[in-house]
Amino acid sequence: MDLQLNGKRALVAGASRGLGYATARALALEGCLVAINSRYPEKITGAARELSEECAIKVIGLSGDVTSPGVPEDLVQRTIDGLGGLDILVTNSGGPPAGRFENFDDSAWRNAFELNMLSHVRLIRAALPELRKSKAASVLTITSFSVKQPIPNLILSNSIRAATVGMTKSLALELGVEGIRFNSILPAWTKTERVHELMAHRAKVNGTTIEEEFARQSKDSPFGRMGRPEEFANAAVFLVSPAASYITGLMLSVDGGIYKGTL
Repeated sequence: MDLQLNGKRALVAGASRGLGYATARALALEGCLVAINSRYPEKITGAARELSEECAIKVIGLSGDVTSPGVPEDLVQRTIDGLGGLDILVTNSGGPPAGRFENFDDSAWRNAFELNMLSHVRLIRAALPELRKSKAASVLTITSFSVKQPIPNLILSNSIRAATVGMTKSLALELGVEGIRFNSILPAWTKTERVHELMAHRAKVNGTTIEEEFARQSKDSPFGRMGRPEEFANAAVFLVSPAASYITGLMLSVDGGIYKGTL
């Protein structure tokens, strides 16, 4: 299938590693010009260089913390300047700290809201004028399967990512008339660098091995394993591509069957 991505221009936030990097790589392999972002200048510069060399396509690295109010607008403008426009926006950020409800004060809630809600809001708001010029405008918010099935000890993420999904669906309804599509992917446990770090921490706390912790967590999936970043990226790239032109307002679980509901 031709995804019709050749020559399209994309900005992927949170893309120096993990799901964001995998998504940017898959876009670049389809011929998409890509801007990738991370708060760490050295990491994003290196990631952009690696992708550009591997995919033989223009990839630019943009540093900046998406939780800072002025950064999302700056990232969008630098993408437009560097790529000549914008067709695809992928909003993505890390998760807030784990803990129970009583662990967190107002400051923790505000920080989580900045990270997992306002970063999406600001990026989308900044990108809309340019997306309106595109004949293949698409926005993808990366959230979590926890919006359907809350994860224990993740009250901040469970709550605020659900708000992002509500916004995504609302924008699909509001801006569909302008031809701009909005979808969200709800991933579960995926073998990223971040998850490896979490499993290493669990192993240290529990006196086990990383392999044991991966195996224990993987039991939640009917497949008996975690997802691979490229499996997530394949779904993401299809959703943002013109090949999915009649799909909007979709909250797609890419979770290996961990979510046990029927809707």
